[in-house]
Amino acid sequence: MSLTTLENYYLPDSGRDVVELLQEYGERAMILAGGSFVHGLAARDLLFGIDVFIDIQKLGLTDITVASEGLQIGAMVRFAELAKAPEIQADPGWGAVRDALSYPPVQIMNAATVGGSIAAVCPYFDLPTAWLAIGGKVTAEGIAGSKEISLKDFSTSLFESSLGPDEFLTGLTLPQPAPGSTSAFIKLETNANDLAIVNVAVQFILDPSGVCQSVRVALGGGVNERPLRSASAEKLLTGQKLTDALLKEAGEAIEADISPMADHRATAEYRSAMACVLTERALHRAIARLTRRS
Repeated sequence: MSLTTLENYYLPDSGRDVVELLQEYGERAMILAGGSFVHGLAARDLLFGIDVFIDIQKLGLTDITVASEGLQIGAMVRFAELAKAPEIQADPGWGAVRDALSYPPVQIMNAATVGGSIAAVCPYFDLPTAWLAIGGKVTAEGIAGSKEISLKDFSTSLFESSLGPDEFLTGLTLPQPAPGSTSAFIKLETNANDLAIVNVAVQFILDPSGVCQSVRVALGGGVNERPLRSASAEKLLTGQKLTDALLKEAGEAIEADISPMADHRATAEYRSAMACVLTERALHRAIARLTRRS
């Protein structure tokens, strides 16, 4: 259907109104945040069975606040607003988010919302991979109230989330990085307007002697139906000094954990090979970021 001929468009004033609309229309309904993803689906005639749109712009959800548990981000915060947040700019532990927000063109930066990017559960998007590496969470509201969901439990399969039929995403949390934390994100794309062929995000903590105390290695961009963490690479790196040889070995180790998809952007074999290369590069970038700060 075309978004220029909408017949069922709602602009609710409260979260409760949103929940009631979701209950009423079920799978016919879709939440509108920034709208960039929805417009992309509509342009490709991919809004199968969806003819009700619930615009949440009147709910606010635009604050970025520092709390004891980390950075609290409203679902309607635009990419450009998060990229300019001083906290994101200052802490190397959030570097993966900063990197992920450096790729989109200005039109997407000013239109797309952080919540929409996560809620879309698109395996080719960048922010979900960065969020997974940093241990991020989302907050959802539904008929039973508000609840928090770890990003690793949010995406269940291709374009499917763990949200109930009456629930929608209202906010996100980036946990406060521990001392010695650093992170990075890197992406392979055909051009600035295209989705990822492969993307990789890493976060790790180094102790004063340079030993890796903990690490997350997350991959997306079509290496699986949803972003995933590489247990093989994480096991290899934990408790070790991060030498060049070890980083290369970690890059190769991720092949055991991914199931790349083939599409018009890349073959599964190419995705697998580049995922190894990008993992090694992301680890090097994160180390360089921490070194520059010290």
